[in-house]
Amino acid sequence: MPNLSATQIPPMQSITPALLLLAVLTALGVPPLAQARQIGVIEPALPLNAQRVATTVPTALQASWTDYLARSQRQLQVDKAALAAERAAGGVVPPAPASGNGEKSMPLNQPPAWYGSAEALRVADNIVSFQTPAGGWGKNQPRDGAVRQKGQAYVASNRSRFLAPGDLDTPADDEWNYVGTIDNDATITEIRFLAKVANAATSEPLASSYRTSAIRGLEYLLAAQFPNGGWPQVWPLQGGYHDAFTLNDNAIIEVAELLDKAGQGRDGFGFLPPQLKERAQAASQRAIYGLLAAQLVVGGRKSLWAQQYDALTLTPTSARNYEPVALCTSESAAVLNYLMTLPAPSPAIVDAIEGGVAALRTLALEGKAWRVVNEADGKQLVSAPGAPTLWARYYGITTLQPVFGDRDKSLHDDVAGVSLERRRGYAWFGTLPQKTLDTYARWKQGRP
Repeated sequence: MPNLSATQIPPMQSITPALLLLAVLTALGVPPLAQARQIGVIEPALPLNAQRVATTVPTALQASWTDYLARSQRQLQVDKAALAAERAAGGVVPPAPASGNGEKSMPLNQPPAWYGSAEALRVADNIVSFQTPAGGWGKNQPRDGAVRQKGQAYVASNRSRFLAPGDLDTPADDEWNYVGTIDNDATITEIRFLAKVANAATSEPLASSYRTSAIRGLEYLLAAQFPNGGWPQVWPLQGGYHDAFTLNDNAIIEVAELLDKAGQGRDGFGFLPPQLKERAQAASQRAIYGLLAAQLVVGGRKSLWAQQYDALTLTPTSARNYEPVALCTSESAAVLNYLMTLPAPSPAIVDAIEGGVAALRTLALEGKAWRVVNEADGKQLVSAPGAPTLWARYYGITTLQPVFGDRDKSLHDDVAGVSLERRRGYAWFGTLPQKTLDTYARWKQGRP
């Protein structure tokens, strides 16, 4: 029980269980639930289609977007036709592959010799077998199991167990969900793992097959890149927020870093053909231009980035039911970290870094902690003098105040107004931007 002052405790004759709980929560710095207000509703992302290209994209750029949409549609048809052909002979369709932690099954930090081991080859064989015709991979799928069977779905089921009618995460086809994605480091990790195994394999036929698969993966990323330099979460395009210019989970950053390394022949990518290296480097440069264009300006100053954007207009958009249009500190921190790794940054890159860092400093929360108060109420933002600096995940673009979404698409000004399941299941506050500020101090010191 915390220490309560006399002014915090009502007279004994008026104490009720509710009043006593309120007194305890007040002493802990937890705001009463009544203070939380619903301030809006999270609207779905606008579609990425030919009609919107014709009405929102400048005439000079429409051809590039029209070609992009046509290429995506053709590839989607090829992918689906390949699976249908495997199943045309009839028989029992194999069950979908299991879901799980895919990244854990593809470690990238082992000694070089390990990637020539039987264990690593088993993972690589699984990866090659589940590569989609487009060249990508699904997410949340362990790669240390059996290889794909003929007629088996390319990806594990990624259907949310919380879906309700009208949910923004409802797939149009349960069996065609995230079939080729960069979400959760999918495709990116598979490519990097294959490159390591290709360099360690002692049998040339095996090494060649892994190199070929890695190259197909890189070609997939190049094909999926938007004309403005970003990437959708899923390609071929799936619809909904999956078609957005996606920074969520550092998706675009991870792809840009991979293509940069591939273009320079680093991290085991020395086997790439020279022309592919050049294309990879050019794509990573276009990604930087896209990131600079997506940085939001608030009050006339460069600020942070949103979690995702409408691909055609680069205006912030929503994603899942509880992910609103807002400044996003964690993804912004990752963008800034990436920009600070670039050699000889241009004045535009320096301005972007300075603006983003200034915004992080402005939005910092001092003397607060995000912790479990009790099992009934889950996590709450509480007063905690001396606690590490904290940031909300989302801030209103115009208000610069923290905002919080819920599964029913409601938007709140206080995390206390969000359902217990979402308070427990989402990182509404974090300390990650502090590492970015520390990195900035070193980056700044190293500049002329």
